[in-house]
Amino acid sequence: MSERHPLIRALIVDLDGTLIDPSEEVSARVKEAVERLARRIPVSIATGRESRQTVEYANHVGLTSPQICDGGARIVDPSNGQILWFSPLDPANAERVVSYLHRHGVEFIATYPADSVRSFDQINGWDVVRVSALDMTESTANAVAAELSGDGDMQVIKVYLPYNDLWAVDFTCLGVDKGTAATQLMSMLGAGVEDAVAAGDSYNDLPLLKVCGSRIVMGDAPEELKALADYIAPSAEEDGLAQAIEEFILPRLEAEAAIDAG
Repeated sequence: MSERHPLIRALIVDLDGTLIDPSEEVSARVKEAVERLARRIPVSIATGRESRQTVEYANHVGLTSPQICDGGARIVDPSNGQILWFSPLDPANAERVVSYLHRHGVEFIATYPADSVRSFDQINGWDVVRVSALDMTESTANAVAAELSGDGDMQVIKVYLPYNDLWAVDFTCLGVDKGTAATQLMSMLGAGVEDAVAAGDSYNDLPLLKVCGSRIVMGDAPEELKALADYIAPSAEEDGLAQAIEEFILPRLEAEAAIDAG
């Protein structure tokens, strides 16, 4: 465990397997804990999901700060879905990825600034923010990631999907991931990313965990993530995020408040 004790100015939390459990629900205990925390500091979701779903979950738990979606390629305002920041794929890379997935019969989502499509016939130009190859076995996901990593000119991250026990591969602009978006987000909030707590459970959370000053990792996460943790929480099915807020974040905030008052 880390000995560092940076200030806490925000929580940036993964969605699947962290905020929500495999049933894709936010438990009552987690909802209460997040709402309580959000009254004191900004709380932002950071997910590979599209903006519409991100905004829906943010609104469900009362979040008003900017939210990260599309694997870190976009930051949106949860009040209206307005794009606050985004970094698109190179059009040639978008075409290469989507064409490969179409040829090999792999399901995908291609996200545009204004909407998203799920079939090759719906593609309307290559001004794509992010592509996600979906619902694969881990071996297929490994093969897709290896084939399309190519010259290393894209960010390619494998993602576990707890809601169906399958895997996805996210393709974003090179250097664009949850960590990049977290840095942008904290700048919007007038603070440094070292003042944020990250919470996550999967490989696409590694960039987020690495840049944030404090790290919560769920108990069913891979060992590579646990090695970075300042606090290891129970799984999402056991309301782990609520426990982390109650036992790790809120006491730190109380201690900071006491120091400021003294």
